[in-house]
Amino acid sequence: MHPLRRTACCLLGVAALVLSTAPADAAAGAEKAQRRLNQLGCNAGPADGRIETHTRTAITRFQSANGLAQSGRLTDRTKRRLYAAQQVRCDRRPVPARSATGRRIVVSQRQNYVWLVRADGSVARQGPTVDNPSALRPGTYRAGPKCGRAAKIRDNSDASGRLRLQNFVRFAPCGIGFHRVPQYRSNGVQIHPDWYLGTNAKESHGCLRVSRSMSFAIWGFTSRGTRVVVKG
Repeated sequence: MHPLRRTACCLLGVAALVLSTAPADAAAGAEKAQRRLNQLGCNAGPADGRIETHTRTAITRFQSANGLAQSGRLTDRTKRRLYAAQQVRCDRRPVPARSATGRRIVVSQRQNYVWLVRADGSVARQGPTVDNPSALRPGTYRAGPKCGRAAKIRDNSDASGRLRLQNFVRFAPCGIGFHRVPQYRSNGVQIHPDWYLGTNAKESHGCLRVSRSMSFAIWGFTSRGTRVVVKG
């Protein structure tokens, strides 16, 4: 075989090998990241090596917990933090600084996250939210009735009546409060999965959407006058 032809054949073989191993390497890297995210309470879904919407929301939750740009992508900086000796878990975050003291609920709009804080400063419960910062300004609010509307409604509805807002707890005028991710009254299905919580991939009309279990926790924790501290 002519030397040039032999060289060309070798180059084609190397290229084919690279192309065949690249997807496998990428899938292995994605699966490793998914397993790590799940270990850190970020809810990446099945560790199947595919970076799709569910996993991207987990990456976003990890980024928000660790003060990184919330891109939903496995950037080099994100991977370094993910595999570092120490990082903040998605489901066990410190209460934001300068968020008052005493018994209160603390909301971080940047992190899309909420903490229920006892009088001694310990955290009773915490979890992700979906919110709408354009409808709620940072500040201190008090749970209770607003604009002549009830403080708590177990089985609230949206304006159309088609959606159920379970465990609605009002804290800002006139209709802003916490509640479970809305469900269609026709079939009981949520309008989006819980794994969208903690990201900006979805946006509410103003309220703070939380998981079913968190909605019960907030309902039980909150009484008239409970402080709600909203951080930007």
